[in-house]
Amino acid sequence: MSEPVKLSIVYYSSTGTGYTIAREIEETAQKEGAEVRLRKVAELAPAEAIASNPAWAANAEATKDVAEAVPDDVVWADAVIFGSPTRYGNITSQLKQFIDQLGPQWQQGLLADKVYSGFTSTATLHGGQESTLLALSNTFYHFGGIIVPPGYTDASKFADGNPYGTSHVDAQGNTPVDEVTRTAAQVQARRVVRVAADLKAGRTAA
Repeated sequence: MSEPVKLSIVYYSSTGTGYTIAREIEETAQKEGAEVRLRKVAELAPAEAIASNPAWAANAEATKDVAEAVPDDVVWADAVIFGSPTRYGNITSQLKQFIDQLGPQWQQGLLADKVYSGFTSTATLHGGQESTLLALSNTFYHFGGIIVPPGYTDASKFADGNPYGTSHVDAQGNTPVDEVTRTAAQVQARRVVRVAADLKAGRTAA
């Protein structure tokens, strides 16, 4: 019997959109037989800033028991899905700091030959979904990773329209994660797990 795919979901979420997407990916991957680690990256914003935004404060409280990511969560995994809201068309400083801490593991070649994928959210339509995911992929190139986007591999992708990864427009908090986004997350999770499983089986057979 083959070993299950080890999937780490490493994300940053301020007001909860990213957390909701991460949980959808987690649940789908587990249904596909994967062993999953759901990890948030460390918060860098001061407590005063968090407290000034009710949605931010509520999400911080709701996710207080989610373990913080450490480099071993990436080394351990066969596949890693990173998530971040966009900040000026790029990932957040919180996720960037975590990635920057992976230098020793990168130098040892411990991040190569894994499956990588990403998801994001924005406050406005055309607010940087694609550029954020493309920027995240630049990191995967340096890792020597195998980038697995959802593409248009499922008919549902023509509803959400983002082949780079799952994305959601929350309209400044007025539009919660809906079934279109949840379906996109499910498609992405299944594809990542399947490709990682195929690669793992090939390595075992070799």
